[in-house]
Amino acid sequence: MRFGQRWWAAGTMALVLSACGAGGGKQGPAGGMPTPEVAVITASASTVPSTRELVGRLYATRSADVRARVAGVLRKRVYVEGSDVKAGQSMFEIDPAPLRAALDVQQASLAAAQATAANDRVAAERARTIAAKGLISRTDLDNAQAAERSSAAAVKQAQANVELARINLGYANVTAPIDGRAGQQQVTEGALVGQGDATLLTTVQQIDPIYVYFQDAVGDLQSLPGAGGKAALELLGGDGAPSGAKGTLDYSDKAVDPATGAVAMRGIVPNPGHALLPGMFVRVRVSFGARQGVFRIPQAAILRDAGGAYVFTVGGDGVVAQKRVQLDGQQDSDWIVTDGLRNGDQVIVSGVQRVQPGGKAKTVPWQPRAAAQPASGG
Repeated sequence: MRFGQRWWAAGTMALVLSACGAGGGKQGPAGGMPTPEVAVITASASTVPSTRELVGRLYATRSADVRARVAGVLRKRVYVEGSDVKAGQSMFEIDPAPLRAALDVQQASLAAAQATAANDRVAAERARTIAAKGLISRTDLDNAQAAERSSAAAVKQAQANVELARINLGYANVTAPIDGRAGQQQVTEGALVGQGDATLLTTVQQIDPIYVYFQDAVGDLQSLPGAGGKAALELLGGDGAPSGAKGTLDYSDKAVDPATGAVAMRGIVPNPGHALLPGMFVRVRVSFGARQGVFRIPQAAILRDAGGAYVFTVGGDGVVAQKRVQLDGQQDSDWIVTDGLRNGDQVIVSGVQRVQPGGKAKTVPWQPRAAAQPASGG
């Protein structure tokens, strides 16, 4: 009996403990899990800039080759490679001695032509006087006047030759054709230049302002308001932050590249410090006016599956719903939603992993500074 009594007491105690455990837990509605708490924002349509971030390349606004325009021996370089030069500034000197001698020859030829013209003019005047008295034939008069005209033409030709020789002598001093930054010397002193072809001596590039060339898909451009007009642009640094270099879109091609389906565009950017150099690749943020009636939604609220992008919203009755949305790029850290939301929608930003369509959720306002912290509850 003693053994049976002990067995009965132990069974009774187990039943009592089981009953206490079953009734001691806190349950949610209908015995389910507690209602999760989520952080939400209230969707509100606004006007946001229409921007595109693209990759571009920098080019000089003007580029001019500096060439030897007359034949001669290069005597010296008179500019500093890589320095800024002004239009008309001396850059190279070609030996002027042969060119000066050529000018002297042409000036002598001009003097001879002028002397001949003076003699022929006197002879023609005499012939006309005598002819008026009938003392010489008409043929002699015509010959004298023809000689006068020929010598006058010879003087004009000699004058042109003198001017050409003077121009060639001026070319011995090779000057900068434009304002800009001078490049590396291509020919060393002592070389014969300009013999046959106009020898390239260096290049001058104007980089203030500077051009930035880039392309964008024609479909993306057609969806942007104001894409056909003037647009502001800004160059971004390697980390995506604004570099402070701002400009405007000054050219957009009227044809689409059939190979890429893109439209070529060009912006012009002031570059007073010459920090931007031709050939550099840059990121360009182009602003095409503003887009109205769109929603800025934090990145954490946007989810994706095979069907595209969607968000979770919480209705006035606390029921979670899934809504498909259309995205059109980003603005800072937010996605731009153009379709799928309405003003007043409570969009879940934090806690999306704890809800499902048709379920219940308790909402609290989302705080951007606390976005990295999980929502309390659940």
